[in-house]
Amino acid sequence: MTPRLKPSSLDAILEAAFELLASNPGASLADIATRAGVGRATLHRYFSSRDDLLLALAKAAVREMDDAVAAACADCPTHSDALYRSLEALVPLGDRYRFLANSAFEENPELQAEYTRQERETVELVDAAKAEGLFDAIVPTLWIVQSFEHLLYAAWESVTAQQCTPAQATDLAWRTLTNGLGAQS
Repeated sequence: MTPRLKPSSLDAILEAAFELLASNPGASLADIATRAGVGRATLHRYFSSRDDLLLALAKAAVREMDDAVAAACADCPTHSDALYRSLEALVPLGDRYRFLANSAFEENPELQAEYTRQERETVELVDAAKAEGLFDAIVPTLWIVQSFEHLLYAAWESVTAQQCTPAQATDLAWRTLTNGLGAQS
C-alpha cells in the first residue's frame, strides 16, 4: 500500500483560499489559514499580503484551467468535441472560474494578457465548431462565447448547490448551448 502524501502547506493554503473566496470574497487571511490547517505565520511565509495571495490564486486558476482543457482536448476528432470536452473539464474547476470572474485584475498586464488569450482561444474554437455546423451561422460568435461562459457558471453553481453532479451539469449546459431550452421536436 502506498502511503498517502499530505498536501504541502502551500497547496493547502491555495485550496482553502479557492474554497473560501469563491463563496465569500471577503474571507480574511486568518479564515484561510484556519481552513488550510496552518497558522497565520505559515501563510505569511508564502504570501506577505492578501494581494500576493490573490495574484498567486489567479495565476494558479489560469494554469489549472489551461491544463485541464489541454488534457481533455488532446485527442478530440472535431472542434465540436473539443468544445464539449472543454466544458466538461472546466465544470469541476468552477471555483477557479468564479474566483477569476469575481476578481479585479484589470491592472495586472500579465493576467490581462492571459484572459485575452483564453478568450481568443474560445472564440477560435467556437468559430471552428460553427464552421463544422454545430451552431447556426447567423448566431454571432461572441453571443455563443458569452453563452458558453454563463452556462459554465450556471453548471458550477448547480454542482455547488448539490442540485446535480458535474457530469449532469455538463450535459445540461451542453444541451442548453447547442439546443436551447425549447421542447425537442
